[in-house]
Amino acid sequence: MTVQGESAEHQWVDDHAGPVVRPYAVTRGRARPVTGTFDLISLVTATRADVGTEIGLGPEHVAIVGLCQRMQSVAEIAAHLDLPVGTIRVLLGDLVARSLVQVREPRTSAGLPDNSVFEAVINGLRAL
Repeated sequence: MTVQGESAEHQWVDDHAGPVVRPYAVTRGRARPVTGTFDLISLVTATRADVGTEIGLGPEHVAIVGLCQRMQSVAEIAAHLDLPVGTIRVLLGDLVARSLVQVREPRTSAGLPDNSVFEAVINGLRAL
């Protein structure tokens, strides 16, 4: 329902609910990326500057590529675009599949002890 005198942008935003377009609409109903898992601290860099002519990309895809001209973490992208991390992961999967962004996963430290050591420390601290 359109109220006379309202701007077009105001019609698509609800003060209490936020944007009318929900994350599942942005991802076309997909909950998992087509490729990759993307940790919160994975670093994303765009491989191209201009993707406006790419067919099949939504405005969110273009925004991610624009934002990632400088290296950004997955968490930072989600914060800047005000979208859930799950949505960002799906969109990043699309961009990786098209080679429009590169993702550097965090290094795993091979020298870390397993969880049993941490549990023993916690149990020891509780016993104090």
